[in-house]
Amino acid sequence: MPSATPEPTPRIVLGVAGGIAAYKAVEVLRRLRDAGYHVAPILTPDATRFVAPLTFTALASEPARVGLYDDPNLPIPHTKLGQSADLIVVAPATAHLIARFAAGLADDLLTATLMASASPVLLCPAMHTEMWEQPVVQENLATLRRRGVLVLEPERGHLAGGDEGAGRLADPATIVALVQRIVEGYRGPLTGRRVLVTAGGTREPIDPVRVITNRSSGRQGHAIAEVAARLGAAVTLVTTTVRPLALDVQRRIDVVPVVTAAELRDRVLARASESDVIVMAAAVADFTVAPAPNKLKKAAGPPKLSLVATPDILVELTGARRDGQVIVGFAAESTDVLANAQSKFERKGADLLVVNDVTTPGAGFESRTNEVVLLLRDHDPVTVSMRTKEDVALEVLTRVVALLPQGDQ
Repeated sequence: MPSATPEPTPRIVLGVAGGIAAYKAVEVLRRLRDAGYHVAPILTPDATRFVAPLTFTALASEPARVGLYDDPNLPIPHTKLGQSADLIVVAPATAHLIARFAAGLADDLLTATLMASASPVLLCPAMHTEMWEQPVVQENLATLRRRGVLVLEPERGHLAGGDEGAGRLADPATIVALVQRIVEGYRGPLTGRRVLVTAGGTREPIDPVRVITNRSSGRQGHAIAEVAARLGAAVTLVTTTVRPLALDVQRRIDVVPVVTAAELRDRVLARASESDVIVMAAAVADFTVAPAPNKLKKAAGPPKLSLVATPDILVELTGARRDGQVIVGFAAESTDVLANAQSKFERKGADLLVVNDVTTPGAGFESRTNEVVLLLRDHDPVTVSMRTKEDVALEVLTRVVALLPQGDQ
């Protein structure tokens, strides 16, 4: 029998930024090589102040690189390295490197390689406690997480200068263990989960021309679907507004277009039992009508519309919820916002309710930003200040992850 074709060796780009923890990257490199990975090191110019490229060259699968223009035989090294990588690991990732990556800069070989790659990225931050706790550092990390970058948070321990606190680079063995999980398919805390998201405002026909609808643009629901995909989930998006999805998640989201509340209900209930998470971000019409078969004429006078309540899809979902399933509802309010939302939370039975005041400038329908309050069982309300709808999506999904049974995920 012909011998089986051996699996290709996973290729890891190991980025080393300029911090004192750079010396630990040597141990990370050694462990990666011992695990059988092909490792290509990239050091930033500042990293070479702490460790010598020759040390990495001696241990790696190919010579360590520092500059974009150092090798005349490889005129575009960032493209070659970025395209061939199965994973890019940056250990340590300094506050400066994190800021440049979040801003989309490509001003050295490491950041240019990050920009030139579609592979997963794992950042392993290391810095002094005061730097780690800076809001701007955490905001930059939140931006990168929302884009799908994996972050292995630092440990507490002894730091440079004799201090002690949070900011110590994660143990090399922990880094390599996570690398193995990523190579095997892990993409974030929703890896292996099926997430069902609804988005947009339903349109209930009055006649073949006119509809009853609302002002929902579907932006928040689409943002949740995209961020969930970046966190590793298999996503189904049931939407009334088919807007373009981000290029990096298009192939990982199953888009199901619908128009009416009845169509949305049918599509959602058909997929509910197989979903680990259901996020009902759509603005579903509360009432519908029996549509006229032909266009109503103005000359005939105002039509008499007999409104009929649509089924409460969220209540149906929570009533049939299976063990371990997390269901998220939305409440758009304009008066007595928290009181009305709390009442809805109790009636609907959702695990999490996302509440927004649609009269707040920048937080209403069709805006690119949002400001919400999250209601959870046995917790005080959590206010999420004004930010992009993608960043709101990350906040919502972070709470969802905490509500899911962890098991072997």
